[in-house]
Amino acid sequence: MNSIKEVFYISHGSPTLSIDESLPARHFLKSWREKIFSPKPRAILVISGHWETDVPTVNAVDRCETIYDFYNFPKPMYQLKYPAPGAPDLARRVKELLTQSGFKTVHEDKKRGLDHGAWVPLMLMYPDADIPICQLSVQTERDGTYHYNMGRALAPLKEEGVLIFGSGSATHNLRTLRFDGTLAPWAVEFDKWLEEALLNGRYEDVNRYEETAPNARLAHPRPDHFYPLHVAMGAAGEDASTELIHRSWGLGTLSYSSYKFTSAAT
Repeated sequence: MNSIKEVFYISHGSPTLSIDESLPARHFLKSWREKIFSPKPRAILVISGHWETDVPTVNAVDRCETIYDFYNFPKPMYQLKYPAPGAPDLARRVKELLTQSGFKTVHEDKKRGLDHGAWVPLMLMYPDADIPICQLSVQTERDGTYHYNMGRALAPLKEEGVLIFGSGSATHNLRTLRFDGTLAPWAVEFDKWLEEALLNGRYEDVNRYEETAPNARLAHPRPDHFYPLHVAMGAAGEDASTELIHRSWGLGTLSYSSYKFTSAAT
């Protein structure tokens, strides 16, 4: 079994990423296997900002249904499907690792498929839909450190050939979208702060971003799309190197900045 040293955080932005050829982030994800990560993982664990629960929850299904958790978008988007196999064995392993690390209650959902925070990037990254997928929820009533520790608990999965990635948005305030395409200075400032903090290994600053980052509440009125990053950081480990692998913008305030964390050789 080949181990995996990389963990990723992907900004998935708008659901239109699934069909809009004009979005640079779409082409970035379509080049995934050629330019970013070529090995085929045994399974994938995705942490999406679109699944919020009170306690950590994994979907343990045999086949992943495609969830259309968006409204009033173009009809072709509702005809897309990503029928990847589920990964119930991985779901049980995730539950085992979390409970062993002090997360006392972890649930399994035996019906839920993949929300668009998972299937939209996955259909571009792995269009054959032939890799088993497990999804893990976030807990928005908790903080960044909680999710960082969740990631630390899941780090052994890398040695088991599992690709871990968080899916959210580096900035995510849907009330401030700019349809003229001009960039919001506050969003650019937060995005640059995040890059500098990650590339310099200031994980504690990112864990406490509401206290340390400029425009934190404006960039993330709710933490749902940011916490997948904390899980990815934790799974990578404190000794990981960080690389910005993509940056583009949508609607003036949505950052598609995405990161690769590479664990140091042991």
